[in-house]
Amino acid sequence: MEPSPRVSLPGSIDEFRVLAQSRLARFPRIEVPDSPGVRRAAVVLCVVEEPDGPLSVIVIKRAYRGRNAGQWGLPGGRVDEGETAAQAALRELHEELGLRARPDDLLGALDDFPAASGFAITPLVLALTDAARLRPNPDEVYSVHLVDLARLAAEDTPRWVRAEDAVRQAQLRDDAAPADGTGLLQMRLGPKMTIHAPTGAMLWQFREVVLLGTAASAARVAHFSQPDWTHR
Repeated sequence: MEPSPRVSLPGSIDEFRVLAQSRLARFPRIEVPDSPGVRRAAVVLCVVEEPDGPLSVIVIKRAYRGRNAGQWGLPGGRVDEGETAAQAALRELHEELGLRARPDDLLGALDDFPAASGFAITPLVLALTDAARLRPNPDEVYSVHLVDLARLAAEDTPRWVRAEDAVRQAQLRDDAAPADGTGLLQMRLGPKMTIHAPTGAMLWQFREVVLLGTAASAARVAHFSQPDWTHR
């Protein structure tokens, strides 16, 4: 499906950089404060431009081993001692996908997400020009998916379902959304590609803040529910 008629998406990576920097500079992000038991992680919403292809954001499926085995995610991981979130995000991007990015490739940050696993996850937005440099590390990444920004911005991408109706597969019933619009977020990005919080929440906020220009007050995500299988 095409995005809503009110949406004008950037047509090049340079246009995306300008748009993202402008909107993120005005976004009053919320940080999770340090407290006992809080661990830090950082991920990247990395937008790439393919030759003769659309602007897309990188989504990965994690390797079927270790933490979050087989789950959808964004490139990133734990912030090591002495690292900033930005340093950790760029290090993980290279370790997981072979992509090298500089600090000045970062365009801004969204809200920290307080995951049920005990991690406070900082999502950083960046843009790179060459997706051909992707070299996934099979020890950490099972598959890499480039999600068209138009798909992310489409009206039918986010769905809210009752928690008891949540499934890991992409099959969704048309009657699954609660009447009041609350419930569990599912981001339907493609066949067999339905993503929940925390990754789904960060993709949703990226969509709302960066792509659609939604006001910050209507685009908060810390309260989004997570399925039981993400609580690790």
